[in-house]
Amino acid sequence: MTAENAPPPATPPLVIVSGMSGSGKSVALKTFEDLGYYCVDNLPAELLPEFVRRLQAGQTSPDRIAVGIDARSLGDLSDVPEALSQIGAQGVDTRLLFFDTRDEVLLRRYADTRRRHPLSHLGLVLADAISLERQALKPLRQIADHVLDTSELNVHQMRRHILTEYGLSGTGLSLLFESFAYRRGVPAVADFVFDARVLPNPHWDARLRPLSGRDGAVADHLDADPDVIAYVAQVQGFLDTWLPKLRSETRSYVTVAFGCTGGRHRSVYLAERLARHCRESGWAEVAVHHRELD
Repeated sequence: MTAENAPPPATPPLVIVSGMSGSGKSVALKTFEDLGYYCVDNLPAELLPEFVRRLQAGQTSPDRIAVGIDARSLGDLSDVPEALSQIGAQGVDTRLLFFDTRDEVLLRRYADTRRRHPLSHLGLVLADAISLERQALKPLRQIADHVLDTSELNVHQMRRHILTEYGLSGTGLSLLFESFAYRRGVPAVADFVFDARVLPNPHWDARLRPLSGRDGAVADHLDADPDVIAYVAQVQGFLDTWLPKLRSETRSYVTVAFGCTGGRHRSVYLAERLARHCRESGWAEVAVHHRELD
């Protein structure tokens, strides 16, 4: 990890999250959300001052806000410095956090996940899309208060850094619940892998097919199945028994992965469900990553 600028204060009222696609911005925003920040992704830069003003004027104004601004709004990026200046004039302390990653690492990450780059709609090959994005984001990188090079970081380490700089991170065990599709391979760093393909597949319900395991309708559908109830109870029992024992060892991270055919319904539901269970059980550092969705 490279921090090219001085670290920001622990709890700035407004954090702007930007950087290269595939560098960990979605992990950052989810972590800020877990820290109690009101989070909005892909907000046009010219709307930022008015957005902040309206939030401040509300009766239940959030104490801290995190906003994602990136290459998905190329035409708006030139407005960011002026927008930050206007927000500063409103008396709001703002920090710009920029995520960066080496090109060869970005190429490998996109190859591993088979996701499309947000600029691929321009008809560019991946390497050219990354190059164009880097050029477009150069003004934001130059004015960033904090630049993180995530080339050598995993999801746990990225999350831990944000918790340390912006939250109240302890030194306990950090848990990551990850969903994945078996057809694209098992995550290389998973400590525990559970196969959800034995459970009923919401994909075959036309009403549920466009949704994901994050959606309430899918969760309700799975919650109503006795096999799912038994599966969840058994996995919860396993984790409740063995995770505390891992905490006593000299290790910082544990990844619990759930796989299904497409990585969209059953595995996502289980990752969310078990992460919620661990948070309710008192685990302080719990993250969720959906490989095929995030």
